[in-house]
Formats: sequence, structure tokens, C-alpha cells
Amino acid sequence: MGDIALAALAAVALIVVAAFTRWWLLTHRQSLGTAADRATYATLHTASLAAPALQNGLDADSAASALPHVRALLGGPTVGITDTAGILAWDGSNRAEAADLVADALRRGTTQASDHTVVAPLSVDGRVVGSVVVHTDEASAGLVRATTEVARWMSSQLELAELAISRTALMEAELRALRAQISPHFIYNSLGAIASFVRTDPERARELLLEFADFTRYSFRRHGEFTTLAEELRSIERYLVLEKARFGDRLRVITRIAPEVLSVRLPFLSVQPLVENAVRHGLEPQSGDGTITIVARDDGAECVITIEDDGVGADPEVVREALAGRTTSASIGLSNVDERLRTVYGDAHGIVVETAPGHGTKVAVRVPKFAPSVDP
Repeated sequence: MGDIALAALAAVALIVVAAFTRWWLLTHRQSLGTAADRATYATLHTASLAAPALQNGLDADSAASALPHVRALLGGPTVGITDTAGILAWDGSNRAEAADLVADALRRGTTQASDHTVVAPLSVDGRVVGSVVVHTDEASAGLVRATTEVARWMSSQLELAELAISRTALMEAELRALRAQISPHFIYNSLGAIASFVRTDPERARELLLEFADFTRYSFRRHGEFTTLAEELRSIERYLVLEKARFGDRLRVITRIAPEVLSVRLPFLSVQPLVENAVRHGLEPQSGDGTITIVARDDGAECVITIEDDGVGADPEVVREALAGRTTSASIGLSNVDERLRTVYGDAHGIVVETAPGHGTKVAVRVPKFAPSVDP
């Protein structure tokens, strides 16, 4: 046999071996799961597609976005979502036939069914806010159970949306309260300090007035719950320039800021009130000089911020009362800042205070460098 024939036979053999190997791998590979496993995955995946829309609350837009996925979960030819006022999204026919069942489900807060239609209520914190409607050829007991469970799951997503709205409203209310608590005292002192330079040093008065304008512009801005540490520190710097104009050489400031934490996002006005508290309640009551030390350092997954003063200090029990919100005599917004930090990051990230009468005060805050609830 010639060389060409041998080469041809070798090529054919290789093709046969490759084909046999591919067939063996395809027929002997391990299963990717049972039919039940695949069905479970498909259901969970479909639910995950509907969740983002529902977590924006119940309205026409969110209902329209969620409806295709809800229909895929229930498998009915006609599926709708309503609120208490009427239909938000609908796919199919038979609207009129479902109207009485929808009214009953909304009034009673329980699943209602007829021969062809199932209506399950959507509820948030015990309040019925809408319903899910399924119309099919035959409303079986299984469909009733499935519709009820899907409605319960949708309700849990809507509750998450309401919690997010409530948290935002609470944060805004606390921020307004903080501004009202801090501003009058500081504005009075700052304007007094600026006025003292108007005749003796007009240029200095002009510079301080610009600092004051920048500070108040930041403190009273209306956009955004969060800011960066760099922006918060710039506002603190303006605040301390104004306080130095009042205290003169009595006030010393030391700052040690790690560059890598400047971009960390944190709740708006969560550090500045702590610095003002150090000035007003730590240094102002004493007759001699005072020092405030501001440190921000990188600590793995967290940024640690400390504000320390060598002022008069405080009774730890008084500080505990202030953090609990039962008194305002020992702090400016201490409980406010603590509550907002805990709301955003959880109870492990509240304010930690070390103090004693005559030994100054140190306040520490640990902020996650990356947090889903904060990062844009």
C-alpha cells in the first residue's frame, strides 16, 4: 500500500475516533440536574427578573415591567395587576369578568376564585394595596395556591419598596432636624466674628464672608442624601476657619487624612456635626487653649474617622442619654448622626464615644468603603 493510501486511512481513522469520542461524551456526560431542579431554577430566575420593578413600588410602570414575568410564573393566558383604584397592567381579555372578584379580594384581603378566574390580594404591612388576576380555561386548586403564593412573594417585594421610601423620608426628616439644631448657634457666632473684622480688617471680613457663604451653601443643599468624605472635610475646613476667627490662637486643629479614603461615600452631614460638637461642648467651655484632631484612615474594608478634643469632657452617662435622644444638652445632633449611620449601615456602625470629665472626648465612626445602599 502506498504512502498516500496509508495517509488517507490514518485520516479516516482519526475522523472516526473523533466522532466516536464526541458521541460518547455527549451520551455519557453528567446530568445538569433533574427536571424538578431545572424547573426550580427557571422559577427562581423568572422571579428575580420581576423583583427590581416591584421594589420600585406599585404603579403603572412597575406593574407593566413585572407583568410578563408574573405571567410566566402563573402560566395563565390572561394576567393582570391592579391597585385599589383600578387596573395598572393587563395582558389578555376578560377584564369585566374579573371585576367583581377583584373588588371582593381587595375588600376581604383573601384570594377569590371562580370557575375561570383567580384573584389574590397584594398587601403591604397589613394593608391591601392591589391584586394579581389570572384568567384561564379552568381555575384549578393548584392555580389558586400558585396565585396566592406569587401574590405573597410580590407583596414582600412591595414591602421592601415601602421600607426604602420610609428610610429615605426618615433620613430627610432627621437631616432637616439636624440643620435646624446646628445652624442658629453657628450662624450667630460666625456673623459676630465677621462683624468684628469689618472695620479693623475689611479684607479679612470679606474672606470670612465667602467662607461662610460656601459653608452654608453646602449645609443647606437640597440634592442627595450622601456625599464624599472629601466634600465633608472641605465643609469642615470652612467651618473651622470661621471658628478660628472667633477663637483666635486658642483653637488648634490637627488633621491626618489618608488620601485613599477621600472618595468614600457617607451620609451627608455625618462628620461635620461631630466637629462642631467638639468645639461647642469640648473647647468653648474651657478658658485655655484647645486642640481638635481629625483623623481618617484606611482600615481594610472600612474607613475609620475620629474626632478628638482635649476639652472639658463629659460624664459618660450624659453621653449615653444624648445618644439615646433623651437630652440635647450635651451634644449637637449626636443622636441624630448616630441614628442615621445605623439606618444606613446597620447597628454595628454607630458612633463610639470615649470621654470623662476633664479628659476630653474622642468620637469614632467606622464607615464601610463600599456599601450597596450608599454607592451610586
